[in-house]
Amino acid sequence: MKHNLLIKIRYCSRLVQFAGLNSSLFLVLLILLSLLEACRQQPDDMVQPVTSNGKTADQYSADVATQWSALQLKLAQTTAGNTPPVVSRALGYAGLTLYEAIVPGLPTHRSLAGQLNGLTALPTPQANQEYNWSLSANAAEATIVRGLWANTSDANKKTIDSLETALLTNVGKGLSVDVVTRSVNFGKSIGDAVFAYSKTDGGHEAYTRNFPASYVVPTGAGLWLPTSTQLTPMLPTWGQNRSFVTANATTDAQEPITYSALTNSPFFGQAMEVYTTGKNLTADQKEIALFWADDAGKTFTPPGHGVSIATQLLQKEKATLAQAAEILAKIGMATTDAFIACWRCKYRFNVIRPVSFINQAIDPLWQPLLATPPFPEHTSGHSSGSGAAALILEDHFGPNYSFTDHSHDTRGFIARSFKSFREYSEEAALSRLYGGIHYRHANEQGLINGRRIAQNVLALGWKK
Repeated sequence: MKHNLLIKIRYCSRLVQFAGLNSSLFLVLLILLSLLEACRQQPDDMVQPVTSNGKTADQYSADVATQWSALQLKLAQTTAGNTPPVVSRALGYAGLTLYEAIVPGLPTHRSLAGQLNGLTALPTPQANQEYNWSLSANAAEATIVRGLWANTSDANKKTIDSLETALLTNVGKGLSVDVVTRSVNFGKSIGDAVFAYSKTDGGHEAYTRNFPASYVVPTGAGLWLPTSTQLTPMLPTWGQNRSFVTANATTDAQEPITYSALTNSPFFGQAMEVYTTGKNLTADQKEIALFWADDAGKTFTPPGHGVSIATQLLQKEKATLAQAAEILAKIGMATTDAFIACWRCKYRFNVIRPVSFINQAIDPLWQPLLATPPFPEHTSGHSSGSGAAALILEDHFGPNYSFTDHSHDTRGFIARSFKSFREYSEEAALSRLYGGIHYRHANEQGLINGRRIAQNVLALGWKK
């Protein structure tokens, strides 16, 4: 910018000399040129951040973000009706809300409004005013969590209120009333706007209709059969929901192996592997299957596991609020889209579960280690979500980041250590074969598609 102005000044000087004009006229020309240059629209990298005073969002700790993340994992475990797809959706919108509540205070990043499927605009803060981004994040998360988890218990609702109040009191100490009010109001406006956006995706209040009685179960050779007293499969239309990323609406896994009861067929071979593995499980294989089971009602469900790992690592690395918001937004949206794609595939093919096929064609008395979930087999939801979460974490922490997962310490499980995020996702996928509820092909294809979906999330314009 300065270089261009100097060139123009020199040009005017030569023009004055050539025309024989006096120095006074030259001064007038110089002033006019400077005014015109100042009025020119500045490029993005020259625009000042919204906050001319106060700290940018990367100067705050991640405490507000990780505390809200931990509370939502508890809500996922203790709220009736919150099945894995429903939980994935809630974590996705909460992550997006967190990011949008602080991104105006992060000059290097930009909003996802106009980039996500159906999200055209969001509230913006006042220009050249001071904001406390931790307070904005707190108000935004409190607002969206109340909306997404409206069916949680009264005790949980009191916990939501208590966390919001405690963080407001702690973070707001020493700040002016104007800054506190402005920050809280902006955060709440983001929470309200994202919640309104969430209502139009097809999954609003799905916890009230997990098993729609009107659904007609397809019948035929190789198609899904009820594996318990639950006769209607879970969320048969979930795959029709709006994805966050437009490209993910058509990012689907490879088709399942063609059904056949012939003993020399690839499909029979997949089932036989599940059968023989289940009959000869080692102690370590059982431990893996149980560690990754993540049953609804007992844990935060499979999509919560990736967020649990992310939360642990954000705390371990003493991450900033900006880092936490970006990671939780990416992992939440990628997992949400992965479960939508997975469910789209499940109900497109309606593949029979291993226990049903094995009981029909191999051993009528065989039972898997884990209880078979009430929905079709292909692909694996756990594999899809783990593949997506692992790629997001790898993108931030690196491909060879070693870590230990303490997600189930309080449940008596030994923490599991991994040399990379890919290793964790592959173990999570394989655990479903050990548990006897998925064929290998469904696990592998779930992983592959989950990674593809996460790549589409990473490809968004996060930075300016």
